[in-house]
Order: sequence, then structure tokens, then C-alpha cells
Amino acid sequence: MSRLEQTFRESGRRTLLMPYITGGYPDVDGCRRVLEAFVAGGADIIELGVPFSDPLADGPVVQASAQAALDAGVTLKDVLRLAAEFSDRLPVVLLVYYNCVYAYGQERFLREAAAAGVDGLVVPDLPVDEAEEFMAGCHREGIDPILLVAPTSSDERIERIAGSASGFIYCVSVAGVTGARTELSDSLPSFLAKVRDRTDVPLAVGFGVSDAEQAAEVSKHADGVIIGSRLISIVNEAGDIEKACDAVESFLCEVNRVLV
Repeated sequence: MSRLEQTFRESGRRTLLMPYITGGYPDVDGCRRVLEAFVAGGADIIELGVPFSDPLADGPVVQASAQAALDAGVTLKDVLRLAAEFSDRLPVVLLVYYNCVYAYGQERFLREAAAAGVDGLVVPDLPVDEAEEFMAGCHREGIDPILLVAPTSSDERIERIAGSASGFIYCVSVAGVTGARTELSDSLPSFLAKVRDRTDVPLAVGFGVSDAEQAAEVSKHADGVIIGSRLISIVNEAGDIEKACDAVESFLCEVNRVLV
């Protein structure tokens, strides 16, 4: 059993909190402090993004944070170092575009990710149809390849994802890109039920969850809730890193109180 699977199993059926930050944003040290705020705020799993110049699955908030990190010279190695600093405390999942993996070298990347203690990899631009070799490499290194499923996924594709998944399945709450939204889709419960009927792998919901009320609603139907754009916005609006970390910790504590 992988560490991610064990973390979900030990949760006592409570929905797990999975905050996201772009690696190296607002800078490497600031990101480290935000990750500390994640821990203090009660995160169960950390999701850390690898900055990429063309993140097609991400909305404007995450895109801007990735570009700022790239402009500051943040590299994949910097993100792996950050992961290594926290992976002995909480499971760490990297969100990385396959272009970055390909440019770095898949075997080298997987080997170094495993050495950093990375538990799972979300690769938004690698569909399950083309992921067999990558997934095999992940499993050899003891890493869960985290597959994404969307409301627009066909029954056939959901079946394939469900049959190949490990760690957890990343359920996209809406058709579109990441970003805070004012409300969740009314069809989310039925979508999650459709996926749940096909697998025992935990389901985590991301893309659009922006406040405690929405997180509470998601927690009625899912095993994990992923929040990213809202947290990056909190960092952006705080003015300085100390205020940002206090605000992030306070927000996550508020979310944690409503998860069921």
C-alpha cells in the first residue's frame, strides 16, 4: 500500500485537505514559509506545482504565479528540494506538465522525485491513453501516478482511468481550467457517484473550490478537497509574506473545521 493510500485509509473517513502552491512562489523562501503555513493549517497532503511556461490546465491566477516563479529563475530542481524538505512530514504530490518531464528526462525525473520523497505525480497534459510507460516508471519508483477525470469524460474513459488509478483520482469539478469560482456545479455529486461506482480508489476534487462553504459541500461526496487558486490569491493580496502565511493558515483552519 502506498503512502497516499495509507493516508486516506487512516483518515477515519474524514475528507482530507490538500492545499496547492506553485513551487518557488512568491520566491523559494516565501514558498517554504507558505508550505509551513499549510502544515500549521492542518494540511493532510501537500500539492506542489512545477512552474511551466504554458500550463494549459491552469487559470490566470496559477498561470501568473508560474510565470513569476520562472522569471525568478525557479527550476525543477528547486521544486524537488522543496518537496524533500516536507516529504518526511506529509505526503507530497507534484503537479508537473509532461513537457517538463520530457525535457528533464523521464527516468532521471522519476528517480530524483522518488529520492525527494514525492508520493504522487499529477500530469495534466498526459492522457491515460498515452501514459502506460510513464505509469510503469512511477510504480517502479514507488510513486503513485495520479490520473485526472473530468465531468466531460466518457463512461469508457472513466472505466479506463478507474482501472488504472492508484493513490487517488483527481476529479475536476468543472469543465475548464483551475481558478476560484463562486459556486460548484450542481452535477458534481452525480459525476462523483459515477466515478465512485467504478473504483475503490479515493476521490479528491479540485478546480474551483474557493471557500469553506464549497469545501464542506465537496466533503459530503469526496475523500479529498484540493484548493489552489484561492490560496495563491491570498498570498498575492496579503502584501508581505508574514501576513500571507498567517492568512493562509487561518483560511486552512477555517476549511478544516467544516470537513466531514
